Amino acid sequence: MSELLNFNYPPEPAVERVTLFADVILPLPLPKLYTYRIPFEMNDEVLVGARVIVQFGSKRVLSCIVADIHEQAPADYQAKYILDVLDDTPIVTAPQLKLFKWIADYYMCTLGEVINAALPSALKLSSESRIQLHPQFNPEEDDIPLSTQEIKIIYALQQNQQLTFTDVGNVLQVKSYHKYIKSLIQKEAIIIFEQVSDKFSPKVVKKVRLSEHFVQEEGMLEELFEQLTPKPKQLDILLNYLQQVPVHQDVHLNYKGLEKSVLSNNPHLSKSSLDSLIKKGVLEQFDQIVSRFPVDDSPRLLPMTLSEHQLQAKDEILGLFKEKDTVLLHGVTGSGKTEVYIDLIKHALEGGGQVLYLLPEIALTAQIVTRLMKVFGEKLGVYHSKFSDNERAEVWQGVLSGRFQVVVGVRSAVFLPFHNLSLIIVDEEHEASYKQYDPAPRYNARETALMMAHLQGAKTLLGSATPAIETYYNCQTGRWGLVSMTKRFGEAQLPDVELINTREEQHRKNMHSHFSGKLLTAIEERLHRHEQVILFQNRRGYAPFIACDECSWIPKCRNCAVSLSYHKFSSELRCHYCGYHERMPSDCPACGATTLKSMGFGTEKIEDELKLMLPKAEVQRMDLDTTKKKNSYQQIIADFENGKTNILVGTQMVTKGLDFENVSLVGILNADSIIHFPDFRAHERAFQLFVQVSGRAGRKGKPGTVFIQTRDPMQAIFRKVKSVDYEALYAHEIEERMRFAYPPFVRMIRVTVKHADERTSENAAIVLAKDLTDRLGKQQVLGPEIPYIFRIRNLFLNEIHIKLPRENVNLRQAKGQIAQAIQQLYLLPDFKGIKVVADVDPM
Repeated sequence: MSELLNFNYPPEPAVERVTLFADVILPLPLPKLYTYRIPFEMNDEVLVGARVIVQFGSKRVLSCIVADIHEQAPADYQAKYILDVLDDTPIVTAPQLKLFKWIADYYMCTLGEVINAALPSALKLSSESRIQLHPQFNPEEDDIPLSTQEIKIIYALQQNQQLTFTDVGNVLQVKSYHKYIKSLIQKEAIIIFEQVSDKFSPKVVKKVRLSEHFVQEEGMLEELFEQLTPKPKQLDILLNYLQQVPVHQDVHLNYKGLEKSVLSNNPHLSKSSLDSLIKKGVLEQFDQIVSRFPVDDSPRLLPMTLSEHQLQAKDEILGLFKEKDTVLLHGVTGSGKTEVYIDLIKHALEGGGQVLYLLPEIALTAQIVTRLMKVFGEKLGVYHSKFSDNERAEVWQGVLSGRFQVVVGVRSAVFLPFHNLSLIIVDEEHEASYKQYDPAPRYNARETALMMAHLQGAKTLLGSATPAIETYYNCQTGRWGLVSMTKRFGEAQLPDVELINTREEQHRKNMHSHFSGKLLTAIEERLHRHEQVILFQNRRGYAPFIACDECSWIPKCRNCAVSLSYHKFSSELRCHYCGYHERMPSDCPACGATTLKSMGFGTEKIEDELKLMLPKAEVQRMDLDTTKKKNSYQQIIADFENGKTNILVGTQMVTKGLDFENVSLVGILNADSIIHFPDFRAHERAFQLFVQVSGRAGRKGKPGTVFIQTRDPMQAIFRKVKSVDYEALYAHEIEERMRFAYPPFVRMIRVTVKHADERTSENAAIVLAKDLTDRLGKQQVLGPEIPYIFRIRNLFLNEIHIKLPRENVNLRQAKGQIAQAIQQLYLLPDFKGIKVVADVDPM
């Protein structure tokens, strides 16, 4: 035994303390990643793609994403320690991090700006300034003079340990309390810190169930009935519960229970009796975490049988996917592209992959989701800005866990954490809505989706009746595949397009406000036949501006170089650029006259006038003003689908992919304002808008007609629209763009210089343009020039356009030169407060 005790065991190997560092993406516009030291005890907890809490600067506490872990300490500063780890597993995947880095590089922004745009707010952390007593401050011993108000704060801190700034205001019962906080900081009586809390919270519902012994023990339920017989209100609640949760058939049903609101909101049941049963222990109350996206238990429907043309298109797409990663489905409006999409999604899911279905507008998701939900059920997730923060966070987590295999969303859905993506569908790929303008990152979701597919080895299907010129060019040059659908689904025919010369109509006195007599007569005929009408006007509000009939005064925005638009419903004048608004004046502020007149017309005025001209018609409007609430789109579209609405008036929202089988007439009220726009894409966009909105007419075998009101019906663009001749449009546009060096033959970057002083903005733009010319060459730099809207949000704008040939130019190097030129401008003392924005591939 003693020999055993004296045996020399080999020493245990010493644990090597490896010092690790993490490069993190802070949610700030910083050019570089910041490095933090990982505490030894957290070495196994900190993961790439997970969130951690760090201190940045002397006071700020932030959450950030870990981008890399290594053993290299920063050379230029002492690395601070990571304070805490928030996630056990990464919430950002490796393919996402690669995509975010590409976005930051390609669109000339920072990773922090990308993370800010990508993460739902509920997955970010909120920090609120709080105060607590200084650890070295002792109010009993320290001889520091304090005012009455300061003593109140100290006493409150002794009671509560910490207070928010709002709490201090409530304690003192004054609005101006910051001076007392500042004074206590100077006296070193308190310190400020940031309390960080995770915003995401799961949805919890209160439920009730029978206490277990009433279900498990034989005879207990009968005994309970006898006890409650003298108390009929409590007995009613028990009977109602058993009716909806039949535990006598299956005792396991009791485990799930019943939502308490089902009983408490029943007008025939007593809430106090329900509370009494809970208090007595007959019913037990519990919380259950539930999904914000309830599962649709209705039977799943198979996708409709594809027609011969749809089946041929699907087979051609799958065939091309064997050779090419990207295919364009060029199908006329009403050709049934959505059914082809659904069949391809089903095919992708059978292979075990995930699918992203992108749409340009939230309005489209309302109709598409209803169709997809009937096919894919609980596998389907929806992602757009009308959802709450928690709803978007739940979709994010659902994609991460694999719960949602198909996601339908607008442009921000490209940021979701897919890890097994096999197919991306970009519907209406030509739409400018896929481009983010402000704030950074100024990305295009179509281009981002293509890179996303490349990084994950997925295929991309672009769909449109009127593809972007750049997209069609890629198909014509063989880079992408092309599949065409030239016939409408079923018996439907393309609508007849008729031009109405409003100049002649006015001469004949046949214009009724903004409606030609011919259009009004056609509307009345459709209403008489119980058919529906869509009217398109690409301007919201009642009128673009108002003017005094006596002195010609026009109200302008205080912050922007635009006139204020009149919104009659709210009796307001509004700026559509910065949101400034003011009450509609009763008389002219300049001359005092009461002859203020609205000039031009918007969707609100059309709606108003139609209700007067056609009092029996049900008119609804769909624009930014009527769709601000979460479910506004769904309600407007549902009312139109169900026939409650006869006439739908709208902006571009009504042009994009909506499918209404009873629409036989479409009216475009002011075509000229769309065509005559100072942009090289003006004719392309006009054709797309006219063809897309025309495509809403004449579905399901019902003949359709389109009336286009214009002062110049001889314009060449109308001939192409009438014959839906996209090839003719493409041939003309591609020739023009080659001649004048526009995309797809060059890459464009628009650099906008902004400053509160007009002269400073102009001078800075001149200096920057010269520097860019020296770096890139005279042929590549155009401007500076003053844009059409030269002041927005009190900042004067000057624009420089850069054209970079696609051949023989290193794009990364050129962007680096642009970034350096902008940085040099910031360093010049004459241009303090200047702001420069680079927009890659502006739309």
